[in-house]
Amino acid sequence: QVQLVESGGGLVQPGGSLRLSCAASGFTFSSYRMSWYRQAPGKERELVADITSTGGYTNYADSVKGRFTISRDNAKNTMYLQMNNLKPEDTAVYYCNLLWLGNMYWGQGTQVTVAS
Repeated sequence: QVQLVESGGGLVQPGGSLRLSCAASGFTFSSYRMSWYRQAPGKERELVADITSTGGYTNYADSVKGRFTISRDNAKNTMYLQMNNLKPEDTAVYYCNLLWLGNMYWGQGTQVTVAS
């Protein structure tokens, strides 16, 4: 079955950096677009970034453009989110997402907290 496992979250000061990872299994990772979403307390889940199957095209929410970079390593079945210049408003649970055969699959999420 599909498994998505996020890691790399934590507590970081404003202006700091984190790198999230999403390890995928149970499907042909290299064939599918993948996404990162986040959900802050009291807010709806929102798309942060997505990446095509080959990594040739990426898309970002306006709020993270120029600060976050999505990437993937198809040989390792892993997707990444490099987050730089983090702001308090980036605090959220970050989720890895796959849309496959009409179904949405989610990881368990990893908490990112930006605070001094």
